[in-house]
Amino acid sequence: MHRLAVALLTVFLLYGCSPPPDEESLSSGVDTQTSTNKALSAALSNTTRPRTIVIASDPWCPHNCEAGSDREGYMVDIAREVLGEAGYTVEYVNVSWARALQLTREGQLDAVVGAFMTDAPDFVFPDTPQGRSTIALFTHPDNHWVFNGLGSLHNQKLLVINGYSYTDELDRYIEEHQANPERIWVIAGPSPLDRAIYLLDQHRTDIFAEDIYVMAWWERNHNEAIPPPRRAGVVDEIEAFVAFSPAREDAKELAELLANGTRRLLASGRIQQILDQYGLSLWTETP
Repeated sequence: MHRLAVALLTVFLLYGCSPPPDEESLSSGVDTQTSTNKALSAALSNTTRPRTIVIASDPWCPHNCEAGSDREGYMVDIAREVLGEAGYTVEYVNVSWARALQLTREGQLDAVVGAFMTDAPDFVFPDTPQGRSTIALFTHPDNHWVFNGLGSLHNQKLLVINGYSYTDELDRYIEEHQANPERIWVIAGPSPLDRAIYLLDQHRTDIFAEDIYVMAWWERNHNEAIPPPRRAGVVDEIEAFVAFSPAREDAKELAELLANGTRRLLASGRIQQILDQYGLSLWTETP
């Protein structure tokens, strides 16, 4: 799936049971989409190139979007600009989140984007976040359930994405009940959001945990055949980062470089210019 001081808090107000058989298995070593396979294979084959940083994630737009699209996500844009100014080439690929964490931890990829500190506490994080997330719980629009603390999750089936962290509070709940398929359902894959919303629409689960900006982006661009899920309550806010592989010897140097560059872009107003491309604001706008 933590937070900043007051100045950056306002700045980043815009801020990750058994799966069905068609879900990705980490042990398979193969992603489910051919285009994803090709992009990942190319990235892995190029990891020995000097001054090339390969970052990965599943699409989580607007924070990080589809690799190769016109808008790859504001966090990817920030990383490209800061690291590019320092002479690095940034490559961005889409794989499932759990696999992105695995490959980055092993040093086969260089960084993940859209990470919470609770996602991978062993990774190397900048001391300034590149984004901010607000995690909420969503239901089918006909469901009038309201989140009122963890106790209100009793008798509800919660759908979550494999490898995601959702704040300390919700992570503890998921860990406690993950063996009970009537309470926790974990799905996986390189593009899990559409599947999660489909399952919610089909009443196969009661609740789905997701970032409010991701859901707002989906609603603006979604297939109108599926009604937008209903927000049933906010769990918490959390900082989001580009986090570097602990296997890289220069991970601390890269994290410091990205932190300094993020602060510089913030002070100059450049981050707001980047956010404008995604319809986001540094201050008071909400989806």
